[in-house]
Amino acid sequence: MIKSVSRHDACRLEIERSRVAPSIREKITDPVYSVKNLFSSWKHLVRRLESDWQLPGQYPISAYINDLDARDQLQIAMGTLTMEAQAELSALLAALDARFVYESVPDEGGELRPWLKPSSGEEPHGFWLRKPRNHPW
Repeated sequence: MIKSVSRHDACRLEIERSRVAPSIREKITDPVYSVKNLFSSWKHLVRRLESDWQLPGQYPISAYINDLDARDQLQIAMGTLTMEAQAELSALLAALDARFVYESVPDEGGELRPWLKPSSGEEPHGFWLRKPRNHPW
């Protein structure tokens, strides 16, 4: 599993480094969108929801959007991993997803819809159609 994740992250690093000036390129040693960082973003959102926003620090709606984007990117990343790695990480992802669903409700009235636009340009889907039970915005 580690080799599979490392391959994904090495590819991500090259993509991220290719988008910056040469003087900055060599200073980037870890990809922002590594599998670890994507899981971490999703986990931190779930923990915020579970704490009813009691964790320290501000959490603007833009951070929520970034975390939903991270979840979408995590789904894409999972598809690039070996079957063995997918199997191991799928259980962790499913547990986080279940916790998110428990702490959120369908946004049937579209209250957050004006702000929630996936960076992929797609229509909101899946987790984008849910909102925290209580939110700070």
